[in-house]
Amino acid sequence: MAYQEINAILKQSDAGLSAAEAHGMATGMLCVNAQTLDDYWLGELFQNSGSATDDNKILLVKLFEKTKEVLASDEFEFDLFLPDDDNPLSEQAVALKSWCQGFLFGVGSAHVPARVSEDVREILKDISEFTRLDTEVAGDEDESAFIEVCEYLRSAVLLLRDELSSNIKMRVH
Repeated sequence: MAYQEINAILKQSDAGLSAAEAHGMATGMLCVNAQTLDDYWLGELFQNSGSATDDNKILLVKLFEKTKEVLASDEFEFDLFLPDDDNPLSEQAVALKSWCQGFLFGVGSAHVPARVSEDVREILKDISEFTRLDTEVAGDEDESAFIEVCEYLRSAVLLLRDELSSNIKMRVH
């Protein structure tokens, strides 16, 4: 699934979100509750706007379901949905900030339990800090830092998924 295609759908639908932010939102919701339905996510995406066409909703649901599938896997396949590497680094950095904002919104909308581990608090604090990243970036040093942040987020998301979803299971049983 192409980032630009999903981004165009969201722009065309006046969702007011980028594809990165939408994916971050889905990821955050699914980390807290793996049973989150795509309808809930779509409702949040189009809360303040119109709606997507049926064909476009099908593509958005595919993104959501793929994210759900990858997060449920133990294969460490999860990756952030960002513009391709051939896009300018500054564009990728803007998308990374948006992804983090969406993730935090998704976690918050899924009602995280009041008591979470120190690790969870630290990771959420780090992700919050990433929403303030400088997007005026260029060069090898900035590219290395960008890659490092992305790798940290990939690992952090899987840790959050394990910790937050286990809290849900403990509360349900």
